[in-house]
Amino acid sequence: MLNVRQKISDVITEKLESMILDGSWLAGEQLPSERELAQQFAVSRPSLREAIQNLHSKGLVTRKQGGGTFVSRELNSAMTDPLLALVAERPETQFDLLEFRHALEGMAAYYAALRGQQEDVFALQSALDKVNQTDEQDRQAQAEALAEFYLTMARASHNMVLLHVMRTMQAMMVDNIRRNLDMLAQQPEVEREIGEQRKRIVTAIAAHDPGLARTASNEHLAFIESTLLKINQRDLRMQRALRRIESE
Repeated sequence: MLNVRQKISDVITEKLESMILDGSWLAGEQLPSERELAQQFAVSRPSLREAIQNLHSKGLVTRKQGGGTFVSRELNSAMTDPLLALVAERPETQFDLLEFRHALEGMAAYYAALRGQQEDVFALQSALDKVNQTDEQDRQAQAEALAEFYLTMARASHNMVLLHVMRTMQAMMVDNIRRNLDMLAQQPEVEREIGEQRKRIVTAIAAHDPGLARTASNEHLAFIESTLLKINQRDLRMQRALRRIESE
């Protein structure tokens, strides 16, 4: 009987781990009660308790006496790296990160179109609506909404490794997006085109067209990169002109 219980608890442990990995429960979020989880998985409460204890032993959850079980907040801090923070602070790496996003987000769009379910499309559209409803002047809030949009796309890909990598880089992505928004504000005429590009990504995913979704994502980032390069070049010309004026 003990062996049966252990096997059941191992199965439940794997299911709970998968729900943490795929973002069903986020760092700091409280898990449903033991009674609810036991009913959900159709297992006894002792087996469920053993599974939760397994998660606790791995540092995935914390337990509060009389207060429930929570996904460990340390998961987010464990997925940060001082080197990533250092890289993010250097202006020249912003284009490197954009290039890396080509690979990540293009892959996310491709597999979201290939594997995404209807609820994934609804979640992605909802995330895009939130971006569009964000005050354009509040660039930090807009950057956070955009990062969540891309993370939702990764979640729709049903690739846990891809989701984990993008979640690990989320703070870095928010910073990159905010910096990009600050620069793009110099050319407000491009905002409409960028908004249309995001819509095309969602439309391609909803149509379950992987190739078109990846192309739409790559074109979106290529347009942003090209626009930022033009702004940089214009600013450099202005700086050179100012230096010549000052030297005369």
